[in-house]
Amino acid sequence: MEIVSILLYIILFLSTLLSLLKKQKNGIHFKKFKLPPGSMGWPYVGETLQLYSQDPNIFFLTKQKRYGEIFKTHILGCPCVMLASPEAARFVLVTHAHLFKPTYPKSKERLIGPHALFFHRGGYHARLRRLVQNSLAPQTIKKLIPDIQGIAVSTLESWAASGQVVNTFYEMKKLSFDVGILSIFGHIERGFREMLEENYRKVDKGYNSFPTNIPGTAYQQAILARKRLNRILGEIISSRKEKRLLEKDMLGHFLSFKDENDQKLSDEQIADNIIGVLFAAQDTTASVITWVLKFLHDDPKLLEAVKAEQMAIYDANNGGKMPLTWEQTRSMPLTHRVVMESLRMASIISFTFREAVVDVDYKGYLIPKGWKVMPLFRNIHHNPEFFPNPQEFDPSRFEVRGCEFKKWYSIWAIPSASTRTPSQILEGTKAVTIMMFGL
Repeated sequence: MEIVSILLYIILFLSTLLSLLKKQKNGIHFKKFKLPPGSMGWPYVGETLQLYSQDPNIFFLTKQKRYGEIFKTHILGCPCVMLASPEAARFVLVTHAHLFKPTYPKSKERLIGPHALFFHRGGYHARLRRLVQNSLAPQTIKKLIPDIQGIAVSTLESWAASGQVVNTFYEMKKLSFDVGILSIFGHIERGFREMLEENYRKVDKGYNSFPTNIPGTAYQQAILARKRLNRILGEIISSRKEKRLLEKDMLGHFLSFKDENDQKLSDEQIADNIIGVLFAAQDTTASVITWVLKFLHDDPKLLEAVKAEQMAIYDANNGGKMPLTWEQTRSMPLTHRVVMESLRMASIISFTFREAVVDVDYKGYLIPKGWKVMPLFRNIHHNPEFFPNPQEFDPSRFEVRGCEFKKWYSIWAIPSASTRTPSQILEGTKAVTIMMFGL
């Protein structure tokens, strides 16, 4: 009995010693670099309750004012490092992107689907990104403009016919959802579209709710709706396969895809990426349009100027009898600047998630491997160093040479934030938004 006790003590001693040696080995970087300032909150829950008990933008802005452009926190079950400068966003998403991987909290990944391209990196991500890009290429979108115009006109006519006050954001979500469905499935049966919309709304409602499986909560209802979406999408996919239709919409691209090993995408992979694309575009588009309408309503002179620009195109199309063209959508300079300023003011995408794949040194601070990293776009867009009088809606700030309809991908190559124009800063964070969704 004594021998057994001694052996147990020896085993415990060796186990403790090995654990200490491992911690010491892994702690070498911690001695060289320090963690960013900030608070980790309560054990396990961290500062999640503080985040949800107030406007998240106020939560992050308060932290930035207290700790500076880089600080740590613990939210949604994850230790996080928050970054609030253009240089930091560029570091994480462009120049040192190989040190980080796209990631979301597991609670959000469950709702979108683990096979969605922006949860991956490497070959799978690259293949799916090219596939989505090809299905949404300009040549494809050009062909959809008459249908998109038809959806917009039908929406406006329904408002006029109802004679009722409408909820703008809700109506814009319906419009952008219909356009998203058109881009993914083409002209789909009404029954399928209605079932998709009903269950997607529940997923959308629960996406930013507190993640708990307690029956009746928004998150738990969203999980159930997501399972129903899988079944609905499975039926649509099976029907398309049985009919052997070679459509040029996004679903058609997914179904016809084969990788270098002649492997096709599974139905689960297709379903997750369809939901991912809808999530990446639908809600954000509706938000932007709603804010554009709000800002135009608040400035009658600007509204009249935008209407004049649009009426010139309307008249050129024989009083609206001819369809809008792709070229005309690219020839609306004032409207474009209004959209740009609305994007900056509203900052629809407040932040994005990445995860450090190794220990990372940024400006002398350690970002430990496995920690979430969140560039705060809204904090950048409302920084007076880059946008004078940031709370003022002023589209003229984007009247700079070369800003009109510039490609979104190259802006962050500009070396110094102090030399960037407002258009370059915002275009850069629009590029970041695209990279966030892997598109």
